[in-house]
Amino acid sequence: MSHAALKLLSDKEYLAFEREAEERHEYYRGEMFAMSGASFKHNVIEDNLRVLLGTFLKDRKCRSFGSNLRVHIPANTLYTYPDILIVCDEPAFTDDEFDTLLNPSVIIEILSPSTANYDRGTKFDLYREIKSLQEYVLIDSTKVHVVRYTRNAEETWTLSESKNLHDPFYIATIGFDVPIAEIYAGIPDN
Repeated sequence: MSHAALKLLSDKEYLAFEREAEERHEYYRGEMFAMSGASFKHNVIEDNLRVLLGTFLKDRKCRSFGSNLRVHIPANTLYTYPDILIVCDEPAFTDDEFDTLLNPSVIIEILSPSTANYDRGTKFDLYREIKSLQEYVLIDSTKVHVVRYTRNAEETWTLSESKNLHDPFYIATIGFDVPIAEIYAGIPDN
C-alpha cells in the first residue's frame, strides 16, 4: 500500500495562506498545524494580564501584544502565536506586512491541558533560539502555578516558580510586579 507524499510548504506559501485564513496555524519545518481555541479560564487570565501590562507599560519603551501577533524564529523555522509577548527594542518584522515579529523580549504562554507539555518542552526549546528573548513565563490555567525562566549572562536559563496567590508575579525585564491573585482574578476555585 502506498502513502501519499506529504507536501511541505515553504515559508512564503505558509505566510500567503495564513494571511488569508480565518483560523490561525503554526508552521514548523514545512508543516502547518491548526491551533485550537482557548478555554474560559485561559481567556480570563490573558485578559487580566493584558490589562495589567497595558496599563503598566503605558508611556514606556516596551509594549505588550496579544495572541494575534505572529512570531518567527528563522533559526528553526517556527512561526507561532504566543499568548502574550513584550517587545522592548525597536520591533523587527519579517517583511513590510508588519504582522510577524522577530525580536520579542518576553513571551508568556497560558497553559491548557492540550498544550502544556508542548509549551513546557519543545516550544521552549525552539523559543530559546530567539536571541532577544530574556524571559519565558508559563501560567497554568487549571491551577495556581506560574513558572518563569530567565536568561542569564552565561546564556543559561534559571527557573523560578510560584503556587500561591499571594506570591508576586514578576517580570524582571520590565520591572513588573503584582500579586499572582491579580492574574487569576475572576476564576472560581483559585
